[in-house]
Amino acid sequence: MGKTVLVVDDSATVRQQVGLAVKQAGFEVVEAGDGLEGLDRLKNVVNIALVVCDINMPNMNGLEMLEQVQKEGKFTSIPIIILTTEGQPDQVARAKKAGAKAWIVKPFKAELLVAAVNKLTHPA
Repeated sequence: MGKTVLVVDDSATVRQQVGLAVKQAGFEVVEAGDGLEGLDRLKNVVNIALVVCDINMPNMNGLEMLEQVQKEGKFTSIPIIILTTEGQPDQVARAKKAGAKAWIVKPFKAELLVAAVNKLTHPA
């Protein structure tokens, strides 16, 4: 069983685009439509090596999900990449404080996302 990337985004199109990119890089993909589903997947899917997460989602947004992950403490070793249309400095700072390792703005280039995923899952 290979490494799995959890893609958390309320857009099925974005989940598909991210999924295609990371599958081509050799990862398996698990999807979630919001932060609540994302937390559920983290708790119930083994081998999650990395999370790609949107900010603006219904039910629980990406920042709330990150902060919940930090609070629980069990998954803080899993790197998280924020993938969003947002770029406000206060949101970037909040995400970094909550443990995000990278911030990529949509629309994204697949090769940049894959490079970040590879770097964070294969530390030198």
